[in-house]
Order: sequence, then structure tokens, then C-alpha cells
Amino acid sequence: MTLSASLEQIAVNRSFGGWHKRFRHRSAALGCDMVFAIYLPPQAEDGPVPVLYWLSGLTCSDENFMQKAGAQRVAAELGIAIVAPDTSPRGTDVPGDPDGSWDFGHGAGFYVNATQAPWNVHYRMYDYVVAELPSLVEANFPVTDARAIAGHSMGGHGALVSALKNPGRYRSVSAFAPISHPTTCPWGEKAFSRYLGADRQSWKAWDACELIAALPEGVERLPLLVDQGEADGFLAEQLKPADLEAACAEAGHPLTLRLQPGYDHSYYFIASFIEDHLRHHAAALQD
Repeated sequence: MTLSASLEQIAVNRSFGGWHKRFRHRSAALGCDMVFAIYLPPQAEDGPVPVLYWLSGLTCSDENFMQKAGAQRVAAELGIAIVAPDTSPRGTDVPGDPDGSWDFGHGAGFYVNATQAPWNVHYRMYDYVVAELPSLVEANFPVTDARAIAGHSMGGHGALVSALKNPGRYRSVSAFAPISHPTTCPWGEKAFSRYLGADRQSWKAWDACELIAALPEGVERLPLLVDQGEADGFLAEQLKPADLEAACAEAGHPLTLRLQPGYDHSYYFIASFIEDHLRHHAAALQD
């Protein structure tokens, strides 16, 4: 398969018989250059393979998951490609937090489509991860249109929202320590008030708990797999897994919520359970 001239390869590494590659491209959705990583398992040399899209959390880039999660060994066994985009638009032309804060702006796109100036020009991460990036990947790499999505923290929020807003687009979804109810937590309130404006009703379209409650009858309810560390310092104030559990129970939405004693918010936590998640996705992707 010949790569599009719009893709600039910036790194390549052999890994567990497959290849980890990084690319830069111009994003139409975000109006800036973006970097993403893709892991192609050895099976991709013989034919197209399904894809897991991984969304990372606040302050992260495509590199965090690929370097720290230890996912390539199991992905190589299962024959799953992994695509990891950056977490937000970046660059000198892209506005960041005017106060220099780490939880808004660069590294904190929150996987929404911003409606408020100046953020609405570039901060359209939802369109990027749901539509533009998969189209680019499926046109340029040996992958199928069988997709799964997962993420951590802000990326867990992004994965849940992307799957809930697009029934049938993904075969499976999972999350590590997701920001489950962003309309009611400090991180979400800060980001949504700036990206989406003062109307809190409009925020509900980007909140997993609210989306679960609003799913119409007859729509496929994709089972959710969520792991949450009980020693996570953000658990009570920011992540609110109990709210997600309550929303799923009220709506009859399938949820497996696993509270893991002693685990925190770090990649030590993710690396400990990533194999479970990959096997969860493989079962759906290869069904």
C-alpha cells in the first residue's frame, strides 16, 4: 500500500515482530499539523487487520501510551493495530491556556467540537478522532473498518463519548479511570465553559452519563468495560465512577466496572490491566 504524500513519517521502530510508526500530517478538522502513532502487528504484512483507537489523557501525546502501556506484545499476538493520536491541536498558531495551565488548551482538547471563539477554529478533536483520522488510517494502512476505541482519564471520557454518540461505528469500547461525568467536575466545568460556552444544557452532548440516559429505545447499547484504581487521587472529585455506575443502572446499560485496590492514576495501572482490555476488544473485533 502506497502512503499518501500528505503523510510524513517521522519515526519507525520494530516491535514484537510488527512496526511502531509515527506520522505528521495536516489536519483539515483542526487546521494545524498533527502527529499520530500506529502499531502494525506482524499479521498486517499478510492482510488488513482491525484497529483499536487509543485516546490519552491530560498533558499526554501519542507517545505516552505507546511507550508505557506495554500493549504491543499482546496486540502482536491478537493481530490488532493500535492508533494513538495526540490529545489536542498544537502549534504557535493554536491558542493555548492564557494562564499557562496544564488542564486546558494544548494537551487538553477534551475530544469535543468547540463552539466558542477562539477555540472553535482549532479545537475540534471529536471530528478528528471519530472521522478524519480513521479515514486517513483506513486509506493508507493495511487495516479494516472494524474499529474499537479506548482511553485513559480525559481520553477515557473521549472514548465513551465517541462510542455513545456513534452506535455501530465501534465494535467495542473501554476506559481506564475515565472522567465519567465531566459536566459536574472541575476539569470538565473549566474545559466545557470555555470550549462550549455558558449554556450547561449544551454540555450534556459531551458527557457519558448524560448520553447513556438519553439513548433512545432500540439503539444498540455497547457494553462498557471500565477499570478504576481505588487509590487514584482524582477519583472522588474528578472521575466519579459511581455516577457512571448509577447512570448505567438507571438506563439498563451494560457496564463492567472494576475497582482495583491500591492502583492509582498512572501508567503502572494501565500497564497492569491493558492485556484484559486488548482481549476484550479482540473478542469483538474478530467476531
